Amino acid sequence: MSETTSSRSATVSGSKPIRLPGFIDERRLGGFQLRTVLLCALVMLLDGFDTQAINYMAPAITQDWDVSKGTMATIFSAALVGLMIGYLLLAPLSDKLGHKRLVMAGVALFSLSTLVSVGAQSPDQLMIMRFITGIGLGAATPSTIALTAEYSPKRLRASLVLAIYCGFSLGFVAANYAAGWLIPAYGWRSVFVAGAVLPLAMLPVLAWRLPESISYLLRRGQNAKAYAHLRRIDRMLPETGEAHIEAESADPGKRVKVTELLTGRQLLGTVLLWVVFAINLAMFYGLQSWMPTILSERGYSAGTLATAASMTTIGGIVIAFVIGPAMDRLGAYGSLSTLYFVGCGFLVLMGLVLGSPVWMVLAAIFLIGCTISGGQKSVIALAAALYPEEVRSTGVGWALGIGRVGGIVGPMIVGGMLAGGIGHEQLFMILVAPAALCGLIVLYLGHRAKRLELA
Repeated sequence: MSETTSSRSATVSGSKPIRLPGFIDERRLGGFQLRTVLLCALVMLLDGFDTQAINYMAPAITQDWDVSKGTMATIFSAALVGLMIGYLLLAPLSDKLGHKRLVMAGVALFSLSTLVSVGAQSPDQLMIMRFITGIGLGAATPSTIALTAEYSPKRLRASLVLAIYCGFSLGFVAANYAAGWLIPAYGWRSVFVAGAVLPLAMLPVLAWRLPESISYLLRRGQNAKAYAHLRRIDRMLPETGEAHIEAESADPGKRVKVTELLTGRQLLGTVLLWVVFAINLAMFYGLQSWMPTILSERGYSAGTLATAASMTTIGGIVIAFVIGPAMDRLGAYGSLSTLYFVGCGFLVLMGLVLGSPVWMVLAAIFLIGCTISGGQKSVIALAAALYPEEVRSTGVGWALGIGRVGGIVGPMIVGGMLAGGIGHEQLFMILVAPAALCGLIVLYLGHRAKRLELA
């Protein structure tokens, strides 16, 4: 037990102490934990819906208000800036408010701002609402990931974190279908109504069924509530009495600071993790933004462009069912680095099949999605494993926030290369380098983690 370990009294005189996180790691995944994971996945789905819906509404908004593409780009950017603020500034508040409260506050904020967006009468008003929506979206995500990781046995942690993040991608797909159905029949504002009503309806369910972090409850001295959650995991625990809970990262009254991510042993790991996040998101958004243009210039139909966009998302979801168990059973670092290295081959393949029959191009895009979209989800699971519980939400939030910088500059870099005369085939060959760099960094982080464990 480390010096940061705190022994807390909760209830069952004379019983053996309950040690966390070992208590959760040693038990089967039960209904209480599955319900917690499902609620977090639903929050992520709604998060993804509200994040992506504006992209499908853009053509109708542009036509209705007669605004330029530059104005719409500003509206898109407002949400991204809001996301960064949510990730960087609000995620650390989980130490004071608790993960459950921050999830509920984030859901309430992005649903209410989306509802207000229904009545927006100008691009400026919509831009402000999208900024506020982004803050709410960014506030909720890190705590849902932290809660999922805390209530998951270690042997299933990466799989379950990846599973809930697939909810985010499914939200993209749901937004696509919802917009395609609602806009022709009811106008673009109806998509905002759907994006607001669903999360608002979910708030009472979250208040009723979503549990708070056990470590947070112990740090706040709410021992009885913490013990009640443990009993939901294992009904064999006595209902009353004196139980002794020994939990790492549960020092009473301790406050988590962002600077803890950048001191001591955490410093190098945090910086390298941020680099991977930024590179991965730069590649993801760079390709998502320019793939339709590339395929269009190669003569592929509009239907192929639409299918290609979904292939990237589908690839990321499908690979999650492979890479998640691999990270849990074979090792998080080795599995993720292998995914990046294999992805280098997929990028080369994409460069070779451009101009080939549609099915070959779509297959290559699907495989790229496995690497780029799947890698994005997997590195989040890696972050959840890298950081201890007390800094997990802050660590994940800051990694997502810093990574968002890559998401912003990625399309600019890819666009600049294409404008500078780089051929389509050459572009995919060039992207092999950053994918390989991600693999090397993750591989190094794995060696470093083993070295620190032995120290």
